[in-house]
Amino acid sequence: MTTSETHEDLYGLKRWGRGFFEVLENGDVALKNPLSPDAPPVSLPGIIRDLEKRGIHTPMILRVSSYLEDAIRQINESFRDAIKRTGYQGTYRGVFPIKVNQQAQVVDRIVEFGRKYDFGLEAGSKPELVIALAHKLPDDALIVCNGVKDAEFVGLAIQSRKLGFNTVIVLESTMEVDTVIETSRALGVEPMLGVRVKLTNQISGNWAASSGDRSTFGMNTAQLVEVIDKLRDAGLLHCLTLQHSHLGSQVPDVNDVRRAVGDACRYFCEMKAEGAPLTHLDLGGGLGFDYTGEQKATANSINYSVEEYCANIVETVAYAMNEAGVEHPTLVTESGRASVATSSMLIFNVLEATLFDAPDAPAVEPDDHHYVSDLTAVGDYLSGDRLRECLNDASFYRNEMRALFRRGHVGMRQMARTETIYRHLMARIKALAASDERGADIEDELHKLADIYHCNFSLFQSLPDVWAIDQLHPLMPLQMLDQPPTRRAVLSDITCDSDGKVDHFIVADGTSPSLPVHDLPEDRPYHMGVFFVGAYQETLGDLHNLFGDTNVVTIDLRDDAGFDLLHEQEGDTIAEVLSYVEYDPSDCVAAFRKLVDGAISKGIISVEERRPLMAAYRDSINGYTYYE
Repeated sequence: MTTSETHEDLYGLKRWGRGFFEVLENGDVALKNPLSPDAPPVSLPGIIRDLEKRGIHTPMILRVSSYLEDAIRQINESFRDAIKRTGYQGTYRGVFPIKVNQQAQVVDRIVEFGRKYDFGLEAGSKPELVIALAHKLPDDALIVCNGVKDAEFVGLAIQSRKLGFNTVIVLESTMEVDTVIETSRALGVEPMLGVRVKLTNQISGNWAASSGDRSTFGMNTAQLVEVIDKLRDAGLLHCLTLQHSHLGSQVPDVNDVRRAVGDACRYFCEMKAEGAPLTHLDLGGGLGFDYTGEQKATANSINYSVEEYCANIVETVAYAMNEAGVEHPTLVTESGRASVATSSMLIFNVLEATLFDAPDAPAVEPDDHHYVSDLTAVGDYLSGDRLRECLNDASFYRNEMRALFRRGHVGMRQMARTETIYRHLMARIKALAASDERGADIEDELHKLADIYHCNFSLFQSLPDVWAIDQLHPLMPLQMLDQPPTRRAVLSDITCDSDGKVDHFIVADGTSPSLPVHDLPEDRPYHMGVFFVGAYQETLGDLHNLFGDTNVVTIDLRDDAGFDLLHEQEGDTIAEVLSYVEYDPSDCVAAFRKLVDGAISKGIISVEERRPLMAAYRDSINGYTYYE
């Protein structure tokens, strides 16, 4: 079996990898630059080793600048191509929703890469508006302000108009209209206004509730009429230039996109008829991301491409406007997930493994219960045509011995021999099942015997959606892929929480409750990569067990199979996370010192022991929250 066949058969890399990854002859996963297709791939384990030499350790978030640039290019060029192909009379002005990834290195580069497309930003809060206004955007770029707003938020947005920003205040409620009118009059500056319309169409998928009548934001038809009347009475109706209609989030089915866009166009035409001088149609988020590569309308996939999404929007809007005799508006979308998902990956090392098999089995001792002999005897008739029978028999005898142990009829050492014999039988059964096509009959049972690989990361900090909504991300070993994996495992993080595990994986033929892995090498680290984590994961992470942010590195791929380190952000120290939860690190050091000095006074420890104790405490409090 070749390396590429190993990948394709086990991890589905070619299906979900988007051409960004390949496997080298030495078994390393390598990164390919979509902006330089002819450049040689760059070994990902080689990048990790280089960063380790620089003192940058796993776990880490690795951002690849070219992947982000490629995503921004693809969205904008796809809309441009669809506009040109259909003869659409308007333009496209996309914005990036800052909430999807608020990290400065990400937002700064989106502004940089989007400059030639007049790409803007979306702010859903005052802090995000502050971020947006700290960037010199192109003259025609938009800042779209969504979400609940107070007078301060509205005031800052209006005053930014003096500096040339195209800051659009999207009205979310009738109450906000009053705030805008009052603030605008007080400042003597006319606002740029939009209005969010609740669509009647509801999407499918994980975020169905974010669309349709039950959406938490936006206004119904009656409220829209009230807003138009209020603005007209205040002499500000001419400021209403944008209609916002959120299609949904991670829309899996392109037909839902078509229906929602048609719904939005109907409102747009009616509001134009009411005298609103609308020029921009903002269709919000919705552009999904295909995590699994299945190209199906499922929670973790989509049944369309970026190009098809753009074409569907342009064609639907053009048809609706032509039919109503309305000028083609400027199209706006707020594609966050599709913009940044590819740009980041989480890399961590495996610390140790809990194996559910044993290479050898102990001999039966004279005083052992007969169930131990019966269990051992299962190995004598183990064969391909009796796999299920042997699995059932072994489980029966093991469970009977456990019952006897619980009742005090057998001792701990006898129970230990039983468990080891059982695990040895499981090793033989798993090996035989892997080499015999009849092994497929017991595959579900064998998944329950998967090993546990204990990994140096926090699920809750770095992959919160995996825990919260069963989000699937591609995950695979980064080395040794020239060798077929011999084990299957679930991954456990280092938090003290039973939910801190990954037990649902993308594989070549769908999904699996366990992941193919190798025996851990003794002479070097074994690294795992979780791909496409650029959307929401850094923003939503929490401090479970006080594990903080990981190290973050941004790189650029060179054409000579090397890379340039663009930016490094050190992960949180223990002192930093303590401060997040209202502890003063210096107070902690002082309190520990007092305990140490008290122990010296009581004769519990010697004076000489004070220095190493204090040094250990200070080193810990100033160190990385993860294993180093």
